[in-house]
Amino acid sequence: MSEEKEKTEEKTESTDLIKELGLLATGSSFKSDYQYINIIGCIEGHTTLPSDNKTTKYEHLIPQLVMVEENPEVKGLLLILNTVGGDVEAGLALAELIASLSKPTVTLVIGGGHSIGIPLAVSADYSFVAKTATMTMHPIRTSGTLITADATFEYMRKTQERVVDFIAEHSEASKADIEAKMNQTGNMSNDVGTVLFGPDAVEMGLINEIGGLSMAIEKLKSLAEKNMENNG
Repeated sequence: MSEEKEKTEEKTESTDLIKELGLLATGSSFKSDYQYINIIGCIEGHTTLPSDNKTTKYEHLIPQLVMVEENPEVKGLLLILNTVGGDVEAGLALAELIASLSKPTVTLVIGGGHSIGIPLAVSADYSFVAKTATMTMHPIRTSGTLITADATFEYMRKTQERVVDFIAEHSEASKADIEAKMNQTGNMSNDVGTVLFGPDAVEMGLINEIGGLSMAIEKLKSLAEKNMENNG
């Protein structure tokens, strides 16, 4: 294979990955010891959303997270979030996978990290949020047909508890404060919950620090170096 043809194929592969998954090809001309994954728009779960929705499909991210854990060349993961939320179980499943990685992880919230995006934002070893970013905390929603039986409401209550418990376990925010923010009235028009700006999220202990891309990458590299030293 000629060098020119090989470069063309690498460029095509990289373009396809960026277009479909928002990922950089590890075999492209860009070389890095770290994996970068972005979660944008609505997190799509078991139901396919309309084509005019910008989505992140959770089944695309699961293999990438497995690769981060398995690939010895990858030293850590940077997750960049700008999401309106989405499927609760899909988002929580991804958050659990990120939290269980043995390699260093850092999240960066830009634009917004709303709803089920909050568990994803706190799932890493360290988290950043842009000063102008917002994070909306509110009770879980449901769509489609709702059977008004006690069992339905009990399931929703338990699902809400799963989300709250995960956030509390993976951040410095207290469970009582999280629940209070989720159920607050008056902060949002025609809705229940709280809109937190970047500094608010840091103040309540939800996110570790205000920062941007360079700070997030620097922190990830620092965590990776410590991890290598500890593992000898």
